Parts: sequence; structure tokens; C-alpha cells
Amino acid sequence: MAMTRQAVFLDRDGVINRTIVKDGKSYPPALIEDLEILPGVREAIADLHQAGFLIVVVTNQPDVATGIQPLEIVEAMHRKLREMLLIDDIKTCYHIEADGCACRKPKPGMLLDAAREHSIDLTRSYLVGDRWRDISAGKAAGCFTFFIDYGYKERSVDAPDMVVHSLAEARQVILTQVPNALMEFSPTTAL
Repeated sequence: MAMTRQAVFLDRDGVINRTIVKDGKSYPPALIEDLEILPGVREAIADLHQAGFLIVVVTNQPDVATGIQPLEIVEAMHRKLREMLLIDDIKTCYHIEADGCACRKPKPGMLLDAAREHSIDLTRSYLVGDRWRDISAGKAAGCFTFFIDYGYKERSVDAPDMVVHSLAEARQVILTQVPNALMEFSPTTAL
């Protein structure tokens, strides 16, 4: 089957929902009650979905492996997101870095799995993230990458294709400007 569909891959924490920031580092919500959808996210996802994009969440949740957060809480959050938003799939890596898995961002495993399962053309797709791991995963998969820069205190590895302030802003670019730029976009010649 030909890879023909386009997708917008979204990191969860910091792109879809508010994170807890302590000392310049972002943390996921600890409880289902803490899951707060960021302003403009519901509309942005609906617009992208209506334009024909698959919406796939790709999220690292290592707190499950370390015992900080129960799996049931993460699964409940994902059920809530599916109920509230037009999300086609959620891919989750529960591993820690030391596990050496293929799914944990910055590796592109979750994006590659979604591409196989949903016939997604990664070179015609987008990734929106707020951490360097997101951008590196998107780059490795061949996607056009948007970075929401919250000024976290962490290293940057791969330069994003575009810096935006929110998912709503990325949506605007995807639906108006980027289709033309994407024709010229090549992962090997990107920034």
C-alpha cells in the first residue's frame, strides 16, 4: 500500500496540554484533574483534521517506568484527550533512556510505526513539539518540524524548520503557507 496520507504529529505535554515547569524544566501533569488543554488546541486540531490530516500524538512518558506515575493515570489522560479532541492515534513510549528502545524520542520509532499503520507519507507530514527530543524525532522521520519555544533549560540538538508560539500558530502555517514551502522541503537540505 502506498504511503499517501499526511499527518500532523503532536507531542502531548506542552503542545496539547499545559505542563508544570519547575526550575526551567517541564513535567507532565501528575493527576487527571491537572490535565488542562492549552488555549486554541481544540480548534487547531479540529481545523487540521477537517483539512484531511491525521492527528497522531507521540509522547514519551518515562515516569511510568520509574514508578513516579501509574500507567492507569496516563491511560485515563489519553482516554480524556480522545474524548475531547479529534485525535486519530496516540503512540506512547513508557521507557527510560537506558532501555535503548526504538520508540523513545529522539528516535523516530513512534512516527515510523504510525506511518506503517496508517499509510502516512512522513515527508509530507509535520511534527509539532516543545522539546529537542521532539524535533530530533521529527527530523529523523523526515517531517517538517515546528518548535514551540518555552525557553526550557535544555540543550538543542537539531534546528527546527520553524519556531512558533503555539499549536494554533503552527496550524495557521500548515494550512496556508507551508504546503508551498513543503514542495521545496527536503530533510537533507532543511535548516
